[in-house]
Amino acid sequence: MKTIVMEGKILALFLIGFFISSFFAGCAKKTGIKAGLEAGAAQKVYVPPGKWDKYYAFLSGGYSGQVEVYGLPSGRLIKVIPVFSVWPMDGYGYTQETKPLLRTTYGFISWDDAHHPEFSETNGIPNGKWLFINANNTPRIARIGLRTFSTKEIIQIPNAAGNHPSPFSTENSEYLTAGGRFSVPVPNQDVPISSYKKTFKGVISFVHVDPKTGRMSLAFQILMPPFDYDIAHCGKGPSKHWCFFTAYNTEEAHTLLEVGASQYDKDLTAAINWKKAASCAKAGKGMILHTPYYDDYVGKNLVAKSVVFNKEIVLTPQSCPGMAYYIPIEKSPHGVDVTPSGKHIVYSGKLASQVSVVSFKKMISAIKNKDFSKTVYGKPALKYTDGIPVLKYNDVLKGIVKNICLGPLHTEFDGKGFAYTSCFISSEIVKWNLKTLKVVDQIPVYYAIGHLMIPGGDSAHPWGHYLLALDKISKDRYLPVGPEMDCRSAQLIDISGNRMRLLSDFPTLGEPHYAQACPASLLDKNALKYLPLKDNTNPWAAKTEADAKVVRKGDRVDVYMTAIRSHFVPDNIEGIRVGDTVYFHVTNIEQDFDIRHGFAIKGGPSAMFIAPGYTLTLKWKPERPGIYPFYCTDFCSALHQEMQGYVRVSPQGVKTNLCWGTGGKTNCKD
Repeated sequence: MKTIVMEGKILALFLIGFFISSFFAGCAKKTGIKAGLEAGAAQKVYVPPGKWDKYYAFLSGGYSGQVEVYGLPSGRLIKVIPVFSVWPMDGYGYTQETKPLLRTTYGFISWDDAHHPEFSETNGIPNGKWLFINANNTPRIARIGLRTFSTKEIIQIPNAAGNHPSPFSTENSEYLTAGGRFSVPVPNQDVPISSYKKTFKGVISFVHVDPKTGRMSLAFQILMPPFDYDIAHCGKGPSKHWCFFTAYNTEEAHTLLEVGASQYDKDLTAAINWKKAASCAKAGKGMILHTPYYDDYVGKNLVAKSVVFNKEIVLTPQSCPGMAYYIPIEKSPHGVDVTPSGKHIVYSGKLASQVSVVSFKKMISAIKNKDFSKTVYGKPALKYTDGIPVLKYNDVLKGIVKNICLGPLHTEFDGKGFAYTSCFISSEIVKWNLKTLKVVDQIPVYYAIGHLMIPGGDSAHPWGHYLLALDKISKDRYLPVGPEMDCRSAQLIDISGNRMRLLSDFPTLGEPHYAQACPASLLDKNALKYLPLKDNTNPWAAKTEADAKVVRKGDRVDVYMTAIRSHFVPDNIEGIRVGDTVYFHVTNIEQDFDIRHGFAIKGGPSAMFIAPGYTLTLKWKPERPGIYPFYCTDFCSALHQEMQGYVRVSPQGVKTNLCWGTGGKTNCKD
């Protein structure tokens, strides 16, 4: 009977949400375009030709596996940074220099689901060094260098599944979080799914970041009860040694979670003292597991390589008392956000109409007083939390933002004492006062918003000014392209005044989940314009045309090639045979900003997009004899079309002399 009533409540809530969403969608052509707009909105987002945007915005690419870079306020797409998915445009994942970045214990994984970009921080403020982002499907964390806007490292997370509450940073990026959305047996093994409560475990990992090099390493893992850990944020200021994780499915259901994981009025969210956990790990209080995992990184020679590790320090709540606590929050919680001061934690429930604000000071006081709940919803706390103390909701609560909206998800801050919460079901953003917990403004968005982002809005120093709504549905916003829209809708909102004002919207690739933004001045002054050839340490580089050559060793042929406006050296190659494996090592010897060259050969696996000063390598195996043209794929000069060449491939066993040259000068070897 209880289950039937609960199902009825959930169904009613979703029907209400569906009606509201449908209402907004249906009214789009009548009111959507004008709603929230003010006179001069277009002028506020217009960036004249030759002028730069004020902010860089980094959006996760969702199931595209990449990171998209937009300028704000214009909404212009500036770059796609290849991360977890191959990218034929520049050869990422195809070239020998980048292939190793996508190696895992599951093989070469050329796709993933990227959700949460996170800046590296100093004292809780973005420092412009690195951008981190999680891979949700095959658990990994990537590090992107913000000097080159390119992926530098990807580390795999062992023993975990569904790396969703990741890679949220501690105050000085000492650690990144990696929590498991899915609980699984640890170590993973063949067990009945029905043994979920007995054999499955949640896993929360902490990845250490070297402050000088950025290199990541798995520091320790924590075994938790088999809940679904959803989103995380780490503290700052007074709460800097803590990270907070929402969790649902405290019922420990393993089927039909839309019902099974909605039985209780509240769920449990985790508060982890990472400083305490690190101390326990260092003292050897954890157990050791041996699950292999990859660390793929770009070495000093600019070529990616892989290292396989096979050892993890694993802590349990019993082995490290004081490391973990649970806080009851509205059921099915999603977002957890820490205020800029670090004094309060904001929790949002997907099926709620209110937001809970927890006082960190009260939380610490309750821990010191050992004022814990002995039961969790009528069942023994020890059974339900594996020995993790459960704090009392009313003891840690600062207050509630009541009747805020339907389906609150995430909250960001403007640094002026206001918070902004996204509301999925009612498709709106609500602004509220951090002191009074009263709603002061509301604006509709189109439609079904997930995350929202304010530049620096999750840091100790929000820059404010703009808010970006990352909507899940884009129907009626753009020209129709059949039954499926490939883009999602991002909407730019001015929050500089008392009222929120919609300025513009623009399409995004994949399904952006979260975003980060910072002033352009933090990054543009340090952006690498070109790589000096003296700093090109790629072992296959040909730094001058005189260094160009072709070398055969058995069935392997290495072509050391240069590219410059508007020719390759060499551009005629003979003596390649069917059965050979050919490596084209192409160095762009230009020393000027934005003068890049491409390279592709007929029948090749991909093109390469080579920045000035860099070397990339394409592997090619010709399967039949003939003449194979190659050419520059990026328009580089007035004579771009003339930048081409030919490879002659002879039948296997035919001993054609190996010859190469450009402009009549030919070199040959028997």
